[in-house]
Amino acid sequence: MNVLILLAAILLVLMVLVGGWQGAKAFISLFLNFGVIFFTVFFMLDASANPIVITFIACIVIGCISLFYINDVNSKTVIAFVSTMITISLLLFFIVIVSEKLMIHGFGEEGEEAIAGLSLYIGVDFMKIGVSVIIMSTIGAIMDVAISIASSMHEVFKHTPTLSKKELFKSGVSIGRDILGTDTNTLFFAFFGGYLALLIWFKDLHYTIGDIMNSKIFSSEMILILCAGLGIALVIPIASWMNAYFLVRVKTVKKEQSEKL
Repeated sequence: MNVLILLAAILLVLMVLVGGWQGAKAFISLFLNFGVIFFTVFFMLDASANPIVITFIACIVIGCISLFYINDVNSKTVIAFVSTMITISLLLFFIVIVSEKLMIHGFGEEGEEAIAGLSLYIGVDFMKIGVSVIIMSTIGAIMDVAISIASSMHEVFKHTPTLSKKELFKSGVSIGRDILGTDTNTLFFAFFGGYLALLIWFKDLHYTIGDIMNSKIFSSEMILILCAGLGIALVIPIASWMNAYFLVRVKTVKKEQSEKL
């Protein structure tokens, strides 16, 4: 525990030194988001509750904390928040369909020993829980791309206010292309970093490539990576269009008001 406190203190000091008060708020937001996830799990234990609806509400709260609390309420954070929620909503339908078709919910053979003495009749829909896990795992990457595009496009338009809506949209998509590759690879290596021991275990058990690909653990994680990549790809044009429309619209309104005066 002392080591954990020490690491947390070092992280806090570094975030404050680098980010100032905003870095301190980012550190506090980690605990706030942890609290949201804790209460999300708590509410999911209710058999009458819908885990997907609860997760979507949790995503809204997490988005408010991560965007509005850290970066304040402004045009960049509002557009990033709206584009994130639109992307999550579109992604929900796709994830539900994929989860039902692939039947990845439930426990895999690799976890049989760990759950052998536990009751599996807990009254929870594991398919919906699986969808909730994927959504909760993707919102961070989607928000990251959304706020990055919003900040970049606002800065571009600030220095080049003569850009048209189409040109500004192309700039946002161009920025998004650079983010797309790095974020997708980040998710990919995060999976292999977290499941390196499992892959070594697969090798020791002489799993074939087919066995690994059909393993529930491996399949569910690959679906998580692919869905997160899909969310990142979707949020790029959505955030780019919303920022381009807003910035050009605000410029047009200001111009009309100045002409009236």
